[in-house]
Amino acid sequence: MRFKIPTNISPHLGEKLLKPILNSGDLSRARQLFDKIPEPNLHSWANLISAYTKQGHSNEAVKLYTLFRKQNIQLPDRILLLSAVKACAASADISKAKEIHDDAVRFRFLSDLTVGNALINMYGKCKCCEGALSVFNELPVKDVISWTSLLSSYVSCGFLGDALIVFREMGLSGLRPNEVTVSSILPACSKLKCLDLGRQIHGYVVKDGFGENTFVTSALVDLYASCSCLKEAQLVFDSMLVRDIVSWNVILLAYFLNGESERALGLFGEMRTHGVTLNYDSWNTVIGGCVHNGENTQALELLVQMQVQGLKPNHITLTSALPACSNLESLRKGKEIHAYILRNRIFADMTTTTALIYMYAKCGELEISSQIFNMMPRKDAIAWNTMIIANAMHGRGEEALLLFKNMITYGVKPNSVTFTGVLSGCSHSRLVDEGLQAFHSMRDHFIEPDADHYSSLVDVLSRAGRLKEAYEYIQNMPMKPTAAAWGALLGGCRVYKNVDLARIAAKHLFEIEPDNPGNYVLLSNIFVAGKLWGEASKYRKIMEEKGISKPPGCSWIQVKNKVYSFVVGDNSNEQSDKISQFLSDIRYKVRLAGYLPNTDFVLQDLDQEEKEEVLCNHSEKLAVAFGLLNLNGESSIRVFKNLRICGDCHNFIKFTAKVVGIQIIVRDSLRFHHFKDGLCSCQDF
Repeated sequence: MRFKIPTNISPHLGEKLLKPILNSGDLSRARQLFDKIPEPNLHSWANLISAYTKQGHSNEAVKLYTLFRKQNIQLPDRILLLSAVKACAASADISKAKEIHDDAVRFRFLSDLTVGNALINMYGKCKCCEGALSVFNELPVKDVISWTSLLSSYVSCGFLGDALIVFREMGLSGLRPNEVTVSSILPACSKLKCLDLGRQIHGYVVKDGFGENTFVTSALVDLYASCSCLKEAQLVFDSMLVRDIVSWNVILLAYFLNGESERALGLFGEMRTHGVTLNYDSWNTVIGGCVHNGENTQALELLVQMQVQGLKPNHITLTSALPACSNLESLRKGKEIHAYILRNRIFADMTTTTALIYMYAKCGELEISSQIFNMMPRKDAIAWNTMIIANAMHGRGEEALLLFKNMITYGVKPNSVTFTGVLSGCSHSRLVDEGLQAFHSMRDHFIEPDADHYSSLVDVLSRAGRLKEAYEYIQNMPMKPTAAAWGALLGGCRVYKNVDLARIAAKHLFEIEPDNPGNYVLLSNIFVAGKLWGEASKYRKIMEEKGISKPPGCSWIQVKNKVYSFVVGDNSNEQSDKISQFLSDIRYKVRLAGYLPNTDFVLQDLDQEEKEEVLCNHSEKLAVAFGLLNLNGESSIRVFKNLRICGDCHNFIKFTAKVVGIQIIVRDSLRFHHFKDGLCSCQDF
């Protein structure tokens, strides 16, 4: 039964009445009572501040201490100051942390070891190592908690090397680490891959009997997993007497990070079979792990299972699952996740929104990507980079450059990835001068061009036909030229029929990646185009002798919720007869519109009519025909191909889009092509 709060309560009575209300968890009523005490004593202030902190209202707790200081009636005692320090640690408010530190100095509590240790921990939670070190150095006596709090501060701030130095100095001081020390320093060993030190700590753990501590053993599992020592990680896990969900999640993540997705999924099944209560970390780990290891379909199936089990995906889950939609080019699944985000109001998370932007761009819906990007209230460098790269892959170089300029205007600092995206956009849009300008401006932003940037610039120049200039940039690279740089030059040689430079580029490519079939095929095609049949035959023969084969061209399209794949000459589809008839009919119509088959892309020794027939059976043409036959009222179709679209197919689809009045989007291995009204977004470049 609730009693009526009296007025004008004495401090002693107020404290007596306040305690049971705080114990009941009724903060609102406790505050009402507290406000009616004319001069609350120090215990009442400390108890109320601690209660706010324990119930997750640390900012209110800090405000309460600020109110106490403003009244300037009493001086804080040790208990009150400790409650304020803990509140500030929970709120991670660095400005208030410094004020409370000043109070500790002013009221001579800094020599108190408990207060000093709490202050070190507070600065660590505020990500201020300087403050933590300052307090640590002022302590007249330091115990294991002092050292542990300091090294934990360094770990939380990412100064892992400094944390290891503190750990060693602690040992030299004669103090022995406790379980908290060990569980705090092991993550630093894990991230720095300090296997030797980690093994020494493991020996210490066994010797001093810390092996039953779940936090310590979980940290050891993570250490061995990070250092690719899965056998040792499993041994530690198997030796655990008690396995909580954290330890299960750690070993699960270990297998995924080391590419052992099959074993990880088996372990996840074991967790479910043994009745382990799965939490968000469990589901997020397995979904993210599947995506990381290329098991994209499995990841989306697990997303459904997670919801069946009664857990609603959070922003981490969705950020992990969206790349699966991007990798599968599954627009339907991506839209389902987008709808879930809107229904559950998760769009405030920047990482999830950025993943959504990339998903739509990768699935061919650049306009939706732009709309989502423009609605973002805040944009970090990753969001800007994603939008720049999205426009680049769709051949919109000018838009990519405009985004780059706006990024600078809004004060967001570009990074290495930014310039890779900008250069890619310039490459696909014939913006050579702009590409050169962007490349040479990198040092203005304190970014040193790396091998990827040089390769991108070579691609910009090669696509524009400035092959000699591209070759000079390769020769002057400050690092060893990569396959990407030589490959870009070889691609330019194919377009502009420069046999001499092609030989040079291919020679280097054969040294760097001798088993890449694409290089042999590309060089052979260059020789065929130059009517150098002997040399073309030579490299085809080398491929045969080495057992190197070119992967077959494959195109696919999603209709409703099913993906249909096609290879050259494919007649396995149940609508093959309709596809053949459609292509026969449309071939006549596109010829009237101006299309002429380019039989240069048929390398077999056939007559003209047979060559045209071969062209008509290319996988991308079959997929486009199937998509147009199954429009279901849609105004566009999207086709994806594992290799670069051939020149004749590009021309054919361009005229087909004009004849049928439908937008056709094709994503090949390099970029997106948007065909509409007889034009392509790549401007035939």
